[in-house]
Amino acid sequence: MIVTVALENYSVMAKHGYYDFEHDTEQPFIFSVWATIIDHSIAGKLANTLNYADIQIAIDAEIIDVEKPIGLMETMAENIISNLALNEMVCKLKIRIEKPQAPLPHPGGLALIEMEWIRPQ
Repeated sequence: MIVTVALENYSVMAKHGYYDFEHDTEQPFIFSVWATIIDHSIAGKLANTLNYADIQIAIDAEIIDVEKPIGLMETMAENIISNLALNEMVCKLKIRIEKPQAPLPHPGGLALIEMEWIRPQ
């Protein structure tokens, strides 16, 4: 059996971006994270899975509770994956980060990245 635990469309206001002016004003970042849990019996125990709250806490720790702005969304994703991968029951992670107010040369479009991680065997 494959079990996926996910948190979708979690919006966080933060001052991150490649350009210095992006560090002046908060802008939304929207996170969706899907975690595949190792095939075993969950047996009604939260300790045998990944808590949705842990996903939110991992995002907050890397995006809100940081001293310096993060330049790239790819770095954000790597940091969140590193945090969640500490849970040994997680065998695969996929993260999507959207930046709806990214500075683009023309109106329109949604800036986003997706990153996938698979636990080495």
